[in-house]
Amino acid sequence: MISSRLIDMVRCPDCGGRLQGTAPDLACASCARLFAAGAEYLVLHPGVSFAEQTKYLDDALHADARHEHVTPPLLSAKIRNDILRRFLRLGPGDTCVDLGCGSGRTLVWNADRGAYQVGIDVSPYFAREACDTIDLVLGDLRRLPFGDGAFTKACALDVVEHVSREGLIEVLKEASRVLAPGGALFVYSHVRKNSWLAGGLKTVNRFARWLERRGLVDLARERLRKSDHLNPLADIPDLEAVAGAAGFRIARIRYYTPLIGAVVENILMRVGEHWLATRAARRAAAAGRTLDANEAAREARTSAKARVRGGAVVRAALRAVTWCMSLDILLFGRVRSGPFFALLVKDSRRGDA
Repeated sequence: MISSRLIDMVRCPDCGGRLQGTAPDLACASCARLFAAGAEYLVLHPGVSFAEQTKYLDDALHADARHEHVTPPLLSAKIRNDILRRFLRLGPGDTCVDLGCGSGRTLVWNADRGAYQVGIDVSPYFAREACDTIDLVLGDLRRLPFGDGAFTKACALDVVEHVSREGLIEVLKEASRVLAPGGALFVYSHVRKNSWLAGGLKTVNRFARWLERRGLVDLARERLRKSDHLNPLADIPDLEAVAGAAGFRIARIRYYTPLIGAVVENILMRVGEHWLATRAARRAAAAGRTLDANEAAREARTSAKARVRGGAVVRAALRAVTWCMSLDILLFGRVRSGPFFALLVKDSRRGDA
């Protein structure tokens, strides 16, 4: 979606000038640079080329098409979104930007809060529901195409671990710049230093690899996704220092070591996905078709989503499992560990970073 409000809000990522015209024909009033726009989102990449690029630009990470449609938040996705809602407290008077919004599902899930929302990501793999209802921008978090103090709130889920330390400093400074004094940034990520609880996660992951060697799960996509992790933060004091240098203070933090969640999502869900993909491939073969791994995964995911949408019993079961997974927060949320939820508040005395 490209609204008139978005056009009024965006700025040239190179010089900060206002953009003039009507999408898709936009030009910077200051440097005269021209910008393209699709039917569904603005394209506002900076002119500078960064050597550091995320693997989320690669088609391979999106080949199973899981980004194409938004489903209701369940399992760990619901846990993360519930904490976001609790920490960020979006309301009708807020303007919020999702930094590294991915498919845009978090924006869709929180549209009911009444805030004006904008999503920005470096890759164009947006969900249909987000394209239809949310203002979206294709751009770089290190050169945000928005004016100073344009937003009251922001969020960045599963973003920090994908950038280098230098990249993180740039991202946080840009986030501080586009937030009004006193504005809040919700972050979900992790630091390298873990607690004793990480031993449980390692045990679960070893068992998952054992299952893979026996052909019961496929972890290839998970390895590809994690290969993009640069993990720039050493520990929580390091987070405090980096955030403070960008003009933020940590107002609230909880930790999330998903022991129950790992059993559910790293083992049970992976076994279920593999079984559905194998069944899809067999059905296709019986019909005279041949599916590669990505096609089988897409059909399996489509089948699973249909079961969730059409089955009250399935949804109830998943909600019950989600509740069980939330015990990880209740039991271990105050144990300082690697994964964390943090609310960073911009110093109200600082007009910029």
